[in-house]
Amino acid sequence: MAYQTKAKVIESKKPQVEALSAKIKDATAVVFVDYKGISVAQDTELRKQFREAGVEYSVVKNTLTRFAAKENGYDFDEVLNGTTAMASTTGDPIAPARVFAEFAKKNKLPLTIKGGVVEGSVLSGAELTGFSELPSKNALVASVLGTFLAPISSLAFVLDQVRIQKEGDAPAAESAE
Repeated sequence: MAYQTKAKVIESKKPQVEALSAKIKDATAVVFVDYKGISVAQDTELRKQFREAGVEYSVVKNTLTRFAAKENGYDFDEVLNGTTAMASTTGDPIAPARVFAEFAKKNKLPLTIKGGVVEGSVLSGAELTGFSELPSKNALVASVLGTFLAPISSLAFVLDQVRIQKEGDAPAAESAE
């Protein structure tokens, strides 16, 4: 009889595992965090910041998340223990770690990033914390494009100055004749 009850419980949890598995599969980044020590008001503010950054954030059950991660080829047995929340995004892969780390630092909270996945690579909490200090993907792209455009802009400026100088000399040369 106990076996039937356990089987029913497992069967009833399959939709939750499938939903978590799909979320992990589709995400550019999944970050597992320890949210212990956060107040309800702080949690509400953190959730707001995640939403603004295009990040889904929810408290997860470790066992169900472990099954979902394994379905996607990841092993988070070391990470999925204690209080765990999952922040995931299909957008900027740095956003979950950055928002969480900035929030913890600003509010002086002992929140920690446990680990996660960024674009298919499993990363430790320390690596993700390091990522959190990087600017957003869009800011990095803008910086690189700015670096590429700087020489072109300089060349255009120099050519324009040569044109202005020649136009300035041309009327003086005509009046001398």
